[in-house]
Amino acid sequence: MRELLVAGSRRVREIWVSSDPERNEVIGDIVDIARSMRIQVTDVARARLDRQARSEAPQGVIAFAAPLEEADLDQLLRRRPGARSGGQPFLVALDGVTDPGNLGALLRCCDGAGVTGVVLPRHRAVHVTPTVAKAAAGAIEHIPMAVVGGLPAALARIKQAGIWVVGLDDDADRTLFELGDLAAEGICLVLGAEGAGLSRLARERCDLVVSIPMRGRLSSLNVSAAGALAVYEVARHRSA
Repeated sequence: MRELLVAGSRRVREIWVSSDPERNEVIGDIVDIARSMRIQVTDVARARLDRQARSEAPQGVIAFAAPLEEADLDQLLRRRPGARSGGQPFLVALDGVTDPGNLGALLRCCDGAGVTGVVLPRHRAVHVTPTVAKAAAGAIEHIPMAVVGGLPAALARIKQAGIWVVGLDDDADRTLFELGDLAAEGICLVLGAEGAGLSRLARERCDLVVSIPMRGRLSSLNVSAAGALAVYEVARHRSA
């Protein structure tokens, strides 16, 4: 909620705050920011607020805001001279991720690692929901997200723009740690669905496919954990 107000990218019409007297410092901060922006703040009964909320565990505050705007894929492909790594795009494409908790966690990691845009397929994938927004901890206000009709076609466009498309898959012969200087160029990491991994068509569009080395007895990681490792490995090279 605080990030929604601070980002200022969406119009907020009104904020409801529970009339429960046990408010914490976070809610107090939200109320102060909202009032400084001349946004109407209304005290409502907790039961009414809980009925209005679409989250499984509302935390005593709701914002009524304009919907998130989808980013245009072509905008995500543009280089930004003067930015870090020469303004090279750092994208993450999700191939059929359906769990909202995983998407929210991934978006939070993408924001922390400096990802410049996320690409989501329109069909057979989760988009931003209240659960995603909560798990993302405000990252949805800062990460541009493009929703595309078909991911394989979008990956082909990304390659045509001169951006390396790198898939993450357990069966790859090369490892994530072998990316080297490639990570500092324009790059798009492709993460597969929970369980199924990369689809055949998405894998065929990748320039290369890498895996995360597993030294223990387990053979794979949750997609949000794998994504976190991957984006920070790329960020490590780009910061160097």
